[in-house]
Amino acid sequence: MILQALKEYYDRKAADPDSGIAPLGWERKEIPFLIVLNKDGSLVRVEDTQELVKRKKRAKTFLVPQSVKRSSGVAANLLWDNVEYATGVVCKGKVDRVAVQHAAFVERLSELSDCSSIEPVRAFLSKSDFREQLAKCPEWNEAVEGCAFVAFKLVEASYPIFNAADVKEYIDGAAQPKSMEPSQTVCLVSGKRVVVAKLHPAVKGVQGTNTTGGNIVSFNFPAACSFGKAQGENAPIGEESAFKYATALNSLLGKDSRQKIQVGDATAVFWSEQNSVLEDEFLDLFGEPAKDNPDKGIAAVQRLLTSVKTGGFSPTEETTRFYVLGLAPNSARISVRFWHVGTVAEMEGRFADWFEDLRIAHGVKDKEHLSLWRLLISTATQGKTENINPNLSGSVMRSILSGSPLPDTLLSAVLVRIKAEREISYPRVKLLKAYLNRKSKERKITVSLDKENANVAYCLGRLFATLEKIQEEANPGINATIRDKFYASASSAPNTVFGNLMRLKNHHLAKLPQSRVIYFERLLGEVISKFVSFPAHLSLDEQGLFAIGYYHQRQDFFTKKEKPDIVAAE
Repeated sequence: MILQALKEYYDRKAADPDSGIAPLGWERKEIPFLIVLNKDGSLVRVEDTQELVKRKKRAKTFLVPQSVKRSSGVAANLLWDNVEYATGVVCKGKVDRVAVQHAAFVERLSELSDCSSIEPVRAFLSKSDFREQLAKCPEWNEAVEGCAFVAFKLVEASYPIFNAADVKEYIDGAAQPKSMEPSQTVCLVSGKRVVVAKLHPAVKGVQGTNTTGGNIVSFNFPAACSFGKAQGENAPIGEESAFKYATALNSLLGKDSRQKIQVGDATAVFWSEQNSVLEDEFLDLFGEPAKDNPDKGIAAVQRLLTSVKTGGFSPTEETTRFYVLGLAPNSARISVRFWHVGTVAEMEGRFADWFEDLRIAHGVKDKEHLSLWRLLISTATQGKTENINPNLSGSVMRSILSGSPLPDTLLSAVLVRIKAEREISYPRVKLLKAYLNRKSKERKITVSLDKENANVAYCLGRLFATLEKIQEEANPGINATIRDKFYASASSAPNTVFGNLMRLKNHHLAKLPQSRVIYFERLLGEVISKFVSFPAHLSLDEQGLFAIGYYHQRQDFFTKKEKPDIVAAE
């Protein structure tokens, strides 16, 4: 199903001349350097195609002949490759091996014996001193240092030689499906009888994989094979289908793609059966906002919530399928972390539920909607991306896509970070609210302070926040409050600390003006009246409610001017 959906996406893009997706037999590749030649094969210069993009050098992308699959053997690309293959100049390899690699590159040119466009390349590489000529070009040193990809170009042409008409004609013809052969079998993707691809094209762009890419389908050891079949024959997929699904996936994973998002260690890609608004806005909904347009994500969420609330779906959105695929690195292979399919309308409804579950009161400087990465990183040690639990990120994404309860590990991770850092932060409380609202079908947690909520854990959180506020007003500029010393105990074993805290608050109240004393006494009485005694312990769910009660009460203190209805002592 995954490969079939990717193939269909390729077919959809290939039908659009403006999509830029590579045709059969080709791929898009960044080529940093071009060796510019005269027609007689003499060297003109080495052209650097790189430009500064966001303070980093970025090479120009070309449509190149499809790359070969390399493991430990020698295999050369056609008319383009790294410096060692293309010129035989040693960058970091061994002299003998580099000589073999360059010989393989030259040998591949014989495939194009009928193409006159490559004669300048043949002539140049046949010169005994072509390496010395290259060494005189100032750009060549950088190419050698990085063992960069290079290609060839005629001085009067605006394109590399592999884009010449006769070369393109040859490659297009060679890429066409082969005629009937005895080795043909039924392709699992297309259902047609075809020649099976023994090795599938590499998939690149999954964070954590090596630069050569990885594979979703591969059989590299005997234990994975059966019935005497070798490599790709164990899961027969035609060469054309293999090219299409891999090209589609590489397009989705490309550097400039707006159809991918990082979820923990997993790289997620998404697409729809037909063009849809959700396909264009998915990244704005869940990705980190762009610096040049930080409000774009907020606008996308508002559009989503409005369309779901009003039922403003087009007829095609009710039936158009939407796909989300999560991929994670696994050595030289790529594992599927999650895969979900639904209609565009179904997905938009679930995403709207997710943002509604997350919605909670916040400070003026906090953004209404946070990216998924921003939420998950609040569960990680030291706030580092690499410390996000990989299984947790995948489980959270599955919950969002399916509308199911969030994993219990999310609750544990948030509570651990709160107790360790003693910070009940906005993103953590959003996650707690979403977790508890999805788990319980009873009373839903409100966006802001719920004075009618009589849940003991919620009220204890409110009480703790009130006691802390009393301490802060009594001791302006205090470095450490009761939250720093007692939060972990108060939220897990209330009866061990609240008695002492209630006695301590009397000393703090004695330092406050009478009007504030009356206000806080009334508030304390209101909260304490909702429960009988301090429980011996709180469950994890109750600890989550404690944190939300604390957060709600703190927000209530700081988001409005307090004008208590008090009777002045006369």
